[in-house]
Amino acid sequence: MAISGRPGPKLKPSNLKYMAAAVVLCTVCYLIGASRRSGAALVTSVAVSCNVDNPSVKPKPDFESAAAIHLDFSSHHSADTEFPVANDTEARVSHFPPCDPKFSEYTPCQDTERSLKFDREMLVYRERHCPEDGELLKCRIPAPHGYTTPFRWPESRDVVWYANVPHKHLTVEKAGQNWVRFEGDRFSFPGGGTMFPHGADAYIDDIGKLINLRDGSVRTAIDTGCGVASFGAYLLSRDILPMSFAPKDTHEAQVQFALERGVPALIGIMASIRLPYPSRAFDIAHCSRCLIPWGQYDGLYLIEVDRVLRPGGYWILSGPPVNWPIHWQGWNRTREDLDEEQKGIESVAKSLCWKKLVQKNDLAVWQKATNHLHCKKNRNVFRKPLFCQGTNPDKAWDTKMEACLTPLPEVSDVKEVAGGQIAKWPARLTAIPPRIRSGSVKGVTVESFEEDTKLWKKRVEYYKSINSQLNEPGRYRNLLDMNARLGGFAAALINYPVWVMNVVPAEAETDTLGVVYERGLIGTYQNWCEAMSTYPRTYDFIHADSIFTLYKDRCKMEDIVLEMDRILRPQGTVIIRDDVDVISDVKQLLERVEWDTMMTDHEDGPHVRQKVIVASKKYWTAPAESIGTSTISDSA
Repeated sequence: MAISGRPGPKLKPSNLKYMAAAVVLCTVCYLIGASRRSGAALVTSVAVSCNVDNPSVKPKPDFESAAAIHLDFSSHHSADTEFPVANDTEARVSHFPPCDPKFSEYTPCQDTERSLKFDREMLVYRERHCPEDGELLKCRIPAPHGYTTPFRWPESRDVVWYANVPHKHLTVEKAGQNWVRFEGDRFSFPGGGTMFPHGADAYIDDIGKLINLRDGSVRTAIDTGCGVASFGAYLLSRDILPMSFAPKDTHEAQVQFALERGVPALIGIMASIRLPYPSRAFDIAHCSRCLIPWGQYDGLYLIEVDRVLRPGGYWILSGPPVNWPIHWQGWNRTREDLDEEQKGIESVAKSLCWKKLVQKNDLAVWQKATNHLHCKKNRNVFRKPLFCQGTNPDKAWDTKMEACLTPLPEVSDVKEVAGGQIAKWPARLTAIPPRIRSGSVKGVTVESFEEDTKLWKKRVEYYKSINSQLNEPGRYRNLLDMNARLGGFAAALINYPVWVMNVVPAEAETDTLGVVYERGLIGTYQNWCEAMSTYPRTYDFIHADSIFTLYKDRCKMEDIVLEMDRILRPQGTVIIRDDVDVISDVKQLLERVEWDTMMTDHEDGPHVRQKVIVASKKYWTAPAESIGTSTISDSA
């Protein structure tokens, strides 16, 4: 049976009005709630920044003005919001304790006791021999009692506080040679040396009469067996940047004196390992009675000088055996012995295709060939040394010396300079380095080099805005860049009275140290899992760009931080930039060495992953009665 349909009940108009009102009300409430949630931060921010008349609103601290007093201020944004601390227990920091005061001059890889375990042949025992993991000190190296902020450059060239380097040995041993004098509470440096009794200034003037030191063609110099580095100290006044080195030996603290004077220097020796510099790095190499056996071991050490000397560079020698007919009696050696040494050096120099330019009085100067076109032809005459085959001439970190001649880059004409002509200083700093122009540096182009130079000018300006002491002439002298890349950080500071040790880590993907030297800057290779070949309290300022990311899976971060603490002077400054995932761990380690720290954003703003830490090491020293105790007085 069919069922007929019925229409449903009809809604009254009044019900429709109620439903519509309910929908509108719900929508309005939702929109108000959403707008409050999304705009809360903005509203708060505007209220804080604009409500300048409200005394209850605290103004943002002026970081730049505070920085001139100390580096322990509030950051541009709260680190606690990015790296929250869960509770007070987690916030407690376990500080690294002070080391025993006997370690105040500890150089881990040149430790005297450890060195005695190694071969004395070729002085191998004086090379780098670093402690094993279980031997590493997990404590902070104290400054000696009475340590005083070093004199500022250029005064520091001539005077050093005795309390900072408490060693009088050289004042007695070298008393007649004007190396160093002890006067009251300080040492003075008259500028003398074994072969320049009238002073380093006059000695360099004599060299300047033999080769041109004034036209900008000579910028980088290596001083082998530098003593207290008076030669390097007086080169600086001629705009020539020296790299001085000497072993840690019986001439106690000679490199330490050099560094305290504000002269670039490293502990080093010519033994069996290559010098930690790239090929074609130095414009001149210098030896003034450096006691290196140049003619022995098939000329191995002159071969190494040849490797690091640029094409057309000069080797300068004074002291034995130069001018031996005049000095042989004073040197307590026989005529025959000195004559044999002279002939040995002359023979090796010829085999390297060096030209002896001049010998005048106590100075002899040789010049390296600008290319190897003729040198390859004369191998029929000089069968040794042979040219090296398949060896990277720039591989110098922990690499054995070889008694073979490092071949220069190929040229097509005898007048061409191998590797490319280097611009004269100061144009050299910003000119395109030949290694980049030739495309031999992986991943670096002319355009990227120019952009890098601009980038580091910008970054250094940013550093000066967050650490105003960078604007203060003389506040810093000895600077270290732990991951220098192309040397842009150092180049941006070129007008300041500072020098920068540009380190290219041995583990870096691209070796750029040759570029650093072609720019007229200096530096060294270094593995940061090991200690640096320098004394405690070497640097006033350390810059570390992405160094902790580079070594994240290679060694412990705490060991790198403790090494930074060892080589940084009391009240010295560190700027660290690294990825946000790494920087929080670094900040905690800096607190464990009791540095004052401040974290801020990247120069391009808070949305960049890389963050920046500015830190300051506190002033503290060993106590007055430090024998047999490890108690440290904190005078911060």
